[in-house]
Amino acid sequence: MDTSTALMILSALVAYLLWFKFLARSLNGPRVWPLFGSLPGLIQNSNSMHEWIADNLRRFGGTYQTCIAAIPFLARKQGLVTVTCDPKNLEHILKGRFDNYPKGPNWQAVFHDLLGDGIFNSDGDTWLFQRKTAALEFTTRTLRQAMSRWVSRAIKHRFCPILETAQLQRQPVDFQDLLLRLTFDNICGLTFGKDPQTISPGLPENGFATAFDRATEATLQRFILPEIVWKLKKWFRLGMEVTLSRSLDHMDKFLSDIISTRKLELASQHGGDTPHDDLLSRFMKKKESYSDEFLQHVALNFILAGRDTSSVALCWFFWLVSQNPRVEEKIVTEIATVLMETRGADTSKWVGEPLVFEEVDRLIYLKAALSETLRLYPSVPQDSKHVIADDVLPDGTFVPAGSNVTYSIYSVGRMKFIWGEDCLEFKPERWLSEDGKKFEQKDSYRFVSFNAGPRICLGKDLAYLQMKSIASAVLLRHRLTVATGHRVEQKMSLTLFMKYGLMMEVHPRNLKPVLEKICKAGEIGYA
Repeated sequence: MDTSTALMILSALVAYLLWFKFLARSLNGPRVWPLFGSLPGLIQNSNSMHEWIADNLRRFGGTYQTCIAAIPFLARKQGLVTVTCDPKNLEHILKGRFDNYPKGPNWQAVFHDLLGDGIFNSDGDTWLFQRKTAALEFTTRTLRQAMSRWVSRAIKHRFCPILETAQLQRQPVDFQDLLLRLTFDNICGLTFGKDPQTISPGLPENGFATAFDRATEATLQRFILPEIVWKLKKWFRLGMEVTLSRSLDHMDKFLSDIISTRKLELASQHGGDTPHDDLLSRFMKKKESYSDEFLQHVALNFILAGRDTSSVALCWFFWLVSQNPRVEEKIVTEIATVLMETRGADTSKWVGEPLVFEEVDRLIYLKAALSETLRLYPSVPQDSKHVIADDVLPDGTFVPAGSNVTYSIYSVGRMKFIWGEDCLEFKPERWLSEDGKKFEQKDSYRFVSFNAGPRICLGKDLAYLQMKSIASAVLLRHRLTVATGHRVEQKMSLTLFMKYGLMMEVHPRNLKPVLEKICKAGEIGYA
């Protein structure tokens, strides 16, 4: 190597180090490294990423900036990430400057093969049209129908018998698996009017459900890899991209058969004993003609959103309740009090049928406990947005066009400056009025588990309805304890799954002390 070449390399190295020093000073987040940016820290904390992000946000006042790659001309644009949990910033991003913070090209590229231009992977007019159409599916009338037609039936005939068998055989069951199956069946019924019955005795494998699981897992792997890498793997059909392709083919055939059959039924204007009022049929009844591919993506978007979120929330709920006997007793007492008024003191009538809509609607403390669960363990722990134009967040943070903003929903619920000194405690009472008789909804930018702003979750009421129905059916019949030796840990994913599932022992519920307590409080006699 001649002297001039060596000087050029040395000059380039000095220039880079000076630039990097300037970059590092401009960022207020965790340590960044030459070339690799914040990736070493992410890798080191990959098994507890959400806690690591929360710790960083506590250190830096609720917002910090970092870069994924410390490379000139990249770090200040695509590589720059602003991470925040400040409610003022969230309101600005999710509502005030909504149009400036879309999903963005990176997110849409990752999910396009699975979700296409469906509601959760689109922006602008495409998103708005689907939202307006889907909103008609979440009225009080349709919620009542969904509960009686799908939720209550699956709970009574399939979910409860499985738990009863586990109790009699004294065998632990994986609640995460059971709940994923139950919510999958329910959302399939609501979305395209067909119950795949994945939660049945023997827990049978369902081809569509298996393909859906593998497709979502393969899609999530794309987030780990640089875009160029997973696109090359897709091009050359390598690794999980092969799994994704095969799973999509299986799902395509399954949904194509449903769509073809439904078109014939709608064309003949009769579809059996009851008219089709599911989400898929609602789109097909529109005057516009949509391709089968678009209709498939509509269905898959809602299945993805409706299955994982409710089941994961219920997993954390049952675990938290098993660790907090005081809360469990108050939930069971509330359920029993309602049933005492609606069904009388004969407890055999309490467990014969799942609670109906009006009974579930009165369970205020249970809703508070579920909300408290979602505050501490949100089903979707973080989300990200693309920045269209330069902007300044309410806390003064400058975000340049082309960069990304990540808001940590997990961290929002764990900040003292947002929820107070007891923010890490499981305390359902924080959701109730002083007299404990009314549920008090919190500001949606402090409680972001259902998103906020124009994209707030359409299925929020359905989610509460389903979760309350399942929780009341379980806790009225059984007392749950974590199986000996089972480890409860978070799985690092877009959804806050439990890494090893949730193995629970199922014990019988003795309702007599609860009934005596209620009767004593109200001075009511019982047989």
